[in-house]
Amino acid sequence: MIEWVCLRQGTRPVPQPVATPLVWATACVGALTLVTVHNMLVGSDRPGLALAALSLLAGLLGLCARFTAAPGTALLCWLTLNGFAVPPAGTLTWTGHRDTFWLTCLCAATLVGTAAARIGHARAAYRRLASAVTTPADPEDEPDML
Repeated sequence: MIEWVCLRQGTRPVPQPVATPLVWATACVGALTLVTVHNMLVGSDRPGLALAALSLLAGLLGLCARFTAAPGTALLCWLTLNGFAVPPAGTLTWTGHRDTFWLTCLCAATLVGTAAARIGHARAAYRRLASAVTTPADPEDEPDML
């Protein structure tokens, strides 16, 4: 059954995060696109720029994702970074400190984006509720105190 509700009445709920599989699919496609553009413009000898671009992508994806999507998003971005932005391309390697730092940066970017979105949504919902509660009543509705 469909129930019609006017969108301008009452308080608006906090937006729901995007489904995790959609966030991960966007991370795969976005990371591959960014690394491809990076390799064409800069080359694979400077992975720091690719890390910065992928961290920005992870942070933006975190704005619309759940906290549970953060580790997977960071891992997918790292796999793309490690596999295609570092020579030899197409080969996954593990260099202890470097890859740990990369995973930490990507996971932190995703978590910061998600936390910022949740705090922003919560503040907006609080402002909406606070303004709905503190709206002054009509003076004609108040009883006389004589």
